Amino acid sequence: MAKKQYAVIGMGRFGTSVAKELSGMGFDVLAVDASEQRVQEIANMVTHAVSADSTDEEALRALGIRNFDVVVVAIGEDIQSSILTTLILKDLGVPAIIVKAKNELHGKVLNKIGADKVIFPERDMGLRVAHHLVSPNILDYIDLSDDYSIMEMLATGDLIGHNLIELDIRARFGCNVMAIRSDSDMNISPSPDDRIEEGDILVIVGHKNDLTKLELAYPK
Repeated sequence: MAKKQYAVIGMGRFGTSVAKELSGMGFDVLAVDASEQRVQEIANMVTHAVSADSTDEEALRALGIRNFDVVVVAIGEDIQSSILTTLILKDLGVPAIIVKAKNELHGKVLNKIGADKVIFPERDMGLRVAHHLVSPNILDYIDLSDDYSIMEMLATGDLIGHNLIELDIRARFGCNVMAIRSDSDMNISPSPDDRIEEGDILVIVGHKNDLTKLELAYPK
């Protein structure tokens, strides 16, 4: 099976990070930015780097952008350019378009014009930092919808030494333990008898209000 090819448009901090990570994973990556300086800075880290105006349909067509499996639009402050670039990519028939949104309104527009996935890096990072500040044992926090989320919780205090039956997290908090990670091992179907050891990480899904009650019940 051929490796997927990715293009990342916008070499700000987020776009550069995505491009470098994909390239490091062994994928072919095209980096695109209007700034020649930014293109030069990323050139040695990706397969190809090109200076181009992503709001120019002919420029994107000349890059063969429609041949890429996924295009990430990581344009930061210029919302108009982000929207126009997304429209052009859609018209050119790009199979999957992932777009960074600056705010909720920007995200709604992107969804309406056909972005396959809209991401909110600043909002999501703020969410994770806030939960980590409140409960340092919360390692990660990801929104699934307006109401439901997944969190990774480091086993500390009263969690350690008990099995899932004894903790009874589902009945007490309305949340489900989906997996338990121990060192490099991931138990994706934990049994009620599985005992929580120090250093284990619980992957838990539930309503946001229920997750908040759970994390506050087991502070580090």
